[in-house]
Amino acid sequence: MAENKTQPTDVSVEDFLAAVEHPQRRKDGLELLNMMRRATGQEAVMWGPTIVGFGSYHYKYSSGREGDAAAVGFSPRKANLVLYGLTDGPDADRLLPELGKYKTSTACLYINKLGDVDRDVLAEMIRSGYHHTMTEVHTP
Repeated sequence: MAENKTQPTDVSVEDFLAAVEHPQRRKDGLELLNMMRRATGQEAVMWGPTIVGFGSYHYKYSSGREGDAAAVGFSPRKANLVLYGLTDGPDADRLLPELGKYKTSTACLYINKLGDVDRDVLAEMIRSGYHHTMTEVHTP
């Protein structure tokens, strides 16, 4: 079975965020870093070259594929901020209508800037997503 491409690295999260070209993404990335630290109680780790992750969990699919991933995280991409692990928890459907301006895909939440969303709702989504992943999805 192939190993996951996205693995934790020793790259400094602060150096990565300081190098983000877009000034709003850089500012929002630093705010998200602190928000996710507080919400998860975890220190940030770079997963691959562009994902800032908090905590890790082990997953195992019925196909036999298994691996490790960040429990929650984000990436300050050129087009928007991508947040991971926030839309799967049991509170997501209740919280998303209160969040503000966003888009979703199968596993990601996309926001243009933090000013577009309610930060208290986002913090609750981070806590809920992290808790759900670590208690319900994690397979030791």
